[in-house]
Amino acid sequence: MKPTEQIRGRFAPSPTGRMHLGNVYTALLSWLSVKAQGGAWILRIEDLDPQRSKAAYAEQIEDDLRWLGLPWDEGGNTPDYRQSTRTELYAHYFRLLEQQGLVYPCFCRRADILAAQAPHVSDNHGVYAGTCRHLTPDDIAQKRTQRTPSYRLKVPNQSIKFDDGHYGAQSHNLQHMCGDFVVRRADGVFAYQLAVVVDDALMHINQVVRGNDLLTSTPQQIYLYRLLGLEVPQFYHLPLLCSASGERLCKRDKSLDLGELRKHRSAEEIIGELAFLAHLIDKNEPIAPRELLPLFDWQKIPHQNIIV
Repeated sequence: MKPTEQIRGRFAPSPTGRMHLGNVYTALLSWLSVKAQGGAWILRIEDLDPQRSKAAYAEQIEDDLRWLGLPWDEGGNTPDYRQSTRTELYAHYFRLLEQQGLVYPCFCRRADILAAQAPHVSDNHGVYAGTCRHLTPDDIAQKRTQRTPSYRLKVPNQSIKFDDGHYGAQSHNLQHMCGDFVVRRADGVFAYQLAVVVDDALMHINQVVRGNDLLTSTPQQIYLYRLLGLEVPQFYHLPLLCSASGERLCKRDKSLDLGELRKHRSAEEIIGELAFLAHLIDKNEPIAPRELLPLFDWQKIPHQNIIV
């Protein structure tokens, strides 16, 4: 990022259920990081997976963010900022990878369903063994008669290094960490890793704040940025909000979704608890997001995951 460039951050939820406390925590810290630096905060709806995404949830996300006091400067539930309307853009960049000879058809199915979702560490995607990487043209033709392939990106046996704004220096070997990864599913849906890179680049996002369960996705995305000649944003990863058992909060935790929380608590009470958990304030008390702006400092944010 150039020193004089305006900060452009984003919050990119998937409309697959009601936002929960962990989503709000990410949204709040992303918003504070951007707005404390006078930047623009963009709302993007990541409805990439047609089977799981619902329009009603996208509308609810907007309503919840307004209620919380987290206004966005650009985007929202509009066509240009919904992934489901951006397929041609992803197809263009997919063709660029094809032209470089970097993608190949894969007839394995295990990871195909998950490819359109953000690959959280706890999802146990595993390392792809390269089963289809060296198929001959005859092999491919024969397999096509039985099923439609997904497409994987070839990754080199090398480490991708980057400096995370919160966790510091990182180095991950792509072959050891994930292997060749899916960039287009067999049903034609483009995978999360490709879509998020294209979207962030075309929306001029230069600061990405998200949970540390996506820290290991960052090398894959940086590799794609470089292959496609796109500018890499600064990444900041957050400690996760976890249950007492140590599992990250998810949309299955109905007691912590905003539908339930809004029945019993004010927006300022929810924001205050999250600010307290993030060490931005010393006491758990109601506070509005705008009141936290002068208090925000990345040095205060803990590194260990937080038990709720």
